This record gives sequence, structure tokens and C-alpha cells, in this order.
Amino acid sequence: MTNPHGTPIWYELITGDPDAAQAFYTQVIGWSVAGFGGATIKGPDDYRILSAVDGHGIGGVMKTPAGAPSQARWLGYIGVDDVDAAFARIEAAGGTAIMPPTTLNGVGRMALVADPQRAPFYLMRGASPEASRAFDATAEGHCTWHELMTRDDQAALAFYAEQFGWSRDGAMPMGDMGEYSFLAHGGVQIGAVMCAPPGEPVGWQFYFRVGDIEAAHARVQDAGGTVHMAPHEVPGGDWIVVASDPHGARFGLVGTKS
Repeated sequence: MTNPHGTPIWYELITGDPDAAQAFYTQVIGWSVAGFGGATIKGPDDYRILSAVDGHGIGGVMKTPAGAPSQARWLGYIGVDDVDAAFARIEAAGGTAIMPPTTLNGVGRMALVADPQRAPFYLMRGASPEASRAFDATAEGHCTWHELMTRDDQAALAFYAEQFGWSRDGAMPMGDMGEYSFLAHGGVQIGAVMCAPPGEPVGWQFYFRVGDIEAAHARVQDAGGTVHMAPHEVPGGDWIVVASDPHGARFGLVGTKS
């Protein structure tokens, strides 16, 4: 992929029940689903591609690998110029190696790591000659925001700035919880960093754009999801919902309210 170093390029749901996940997210977000490279879904290489209403792929669904944590979860991919070099730099900076650099034919080279506070993410240099459009702040069905909950927000800001060139682009005070620090890459806000509330795990949470937020809120409930935050207005006029799918994978929705 031709995206600049540090660009969020893909989102992946790891779950014990891909069939149920497919049914849930197609109902809630409206994604279409197809096997990778035209492969048959439920075949030996069952990797399901999620596409937004504009036809662009935004992520995938895969069955939890043997030996991996059983909790369903979303993981993000960050595009880098050189996976091996980025992998080595992250280890040197106190990050954790989970899966070493690996090449998948026709897909690209990737590695799974965690930042120094154990928030996991992938590094990737995709084989596609086209740029990823999985992250798009305005397009329905695309990821529109990346939110990191961490134990030390200042250390996290420094880590991601050093590794990917992400910069702090202002902040919003959150009282006793500190600040909600906005992240920018290439002059575009891509998300934020905040200290995790007591009892909450560290990690990245991804928000996907929908149309009407109240309708999406109802779809989450109708499809068997759990709502953690009902429609809530955020600066700029958008509204968000925070939820988990029926298997516990947490995600957010961003939309408008009429």
C-alpha cells in the first residue's frame, strides 16, 4: 500500500464465531462481506473482507487462532515503510513482540506488537499498489476515530510520536481523569489518547461511521449487542455510541442526530 508511514490502514475482528459476527455487523453497520480473493467463506482459509457502502474494504473477520486469547476483539493495522525496521524500533522502545515479521503472498508483510503499556496493534506494508481508504473521517462504514485507553497518556503520546510521527493536536479536559489528547497524522486528526478509567483494560477502540445514530443505537440492541454509552454528543456536532458485540468485542459508532 502506498499510504505514508504511520497511516492507519486496516481493522480486524478476531472472534470465536465469525458467522455470528458477520450477521451482527452487517445488520448494525451495513458492511458487505466476501471471502478474501474470492475464496469461499467457511473454506480452509476463511478470512472475511468487510466493505463499506462505497465498496472499499475497511477490514476483516477471522476466527480466533489456537492459543490466542479467547476474548473477541478488534485490532488495528498501522502502515509502515519497513515492517522489520519498525518492529525492531518498537522492541527497542520497550514494546512487546507478539508475532514476528511475516510475509503473506499477495497480502504483504506484517507483524503483531504491543506498545510499552501492552496495547496491541499490527504493523504492515501491504502488497496492494493502491492506497488504503479504510480510515476516512467522513465516509459511512469507514473507521473515523482511533481511541487509545492507557495507563500513562504522556508516555503513550511520546511513544506513538517517535514510532509513527503522530502529534498531539490539542486536548479536552476530563476532570479527575486528566486530558483527552487529540492525535494527528499528516495534518489530519485521527483519534485521541486518554487514561483508562479504573477497571478498564488498556487498548485501542475503533469508531465506525453510520448514518442516524439513534437508528444505529436501536440496531445494536436488536442484534443482541450491549450498549455501554447511549447516544452522546461530542465536539463538532457528531454523536457517538459505545457498544460491544454479542461476543464482547468493543467498538464505537459515530453518526448524526436529526
